[in-house]
Amino acid sequence: MSKRYIADQHFFDDDVRVKMDKRPFDSYEEMNSYMIDQWNSVVRGGDDVYVLGDMFDWKDAGSAQQINKVLHKLKGRIVLLKGNHDIWLKKKDIDLARFEKIETQIETGDKKKEVLLNHYPILFFGKNHAKSPDGGLKKFMLHGHVHDSPEAKLLYEMEEMAAGRSFETAHDGVEPMVCNLINCWCGYSDYKPLTLNEWISLKDNKTDR
Repeated sequence: MSKRYIADQHFFDDDVRVKMDKRPFDSYEEMNSYMIDQWNSVVRGGDDVYVLGDMFDWKDAGSAQQINKVLHKLKGRIVLLKGNHDIWLKKKDIDLARFEKIETQIETGDKKKEVLLNHYPILFFGKNHAKSPDGGLKKFMLHGHVHDSPEAKLLYEMEEMAAGRSFETAHDGVEPMVCNLINCWCGYSDYKPLTLNEWISLKDNKTDR
């Protein structure tokens, strides 16, 4: 069993497909099918998949029956962190039992690391400078919302600016202002929910930021 994370799939959302993300699909039906296949290619039945908001489009998400059909095609146990487009949750007859939890924010452990989960990026959060016994980073903030937009670029610039500065800790040490944010936008992972270590590796190896 593993924990996996993904954000901003926007199932059924033609505006995001065509305009915001310019996704390489000719229709939302094609996009939906590809995202389901990619999800199921890595997720196993006992896996927990944390969707960090905006799973479906808020205005054209389709009927409750269509949404439920997608939900029941996806493997694993789904935990949803509510995003600004998740108004579809208010639709009548949505199978909310398909979700293990629906929350605004969650803190959880993942293989000796700690993760803070929210749809929205939070630059500074509790213990974001904490270190593991091996000296590596201990806590990460996983989010979505900004996709690969100009907002995302600005966020990355702010992270780099913070990392170049330092502060005095309560124990008279000096630490860099490392933010430890990871943008789990589905386009970065080719629409696959990834493990924490996979997201960390993807961020470390990303060169176009």
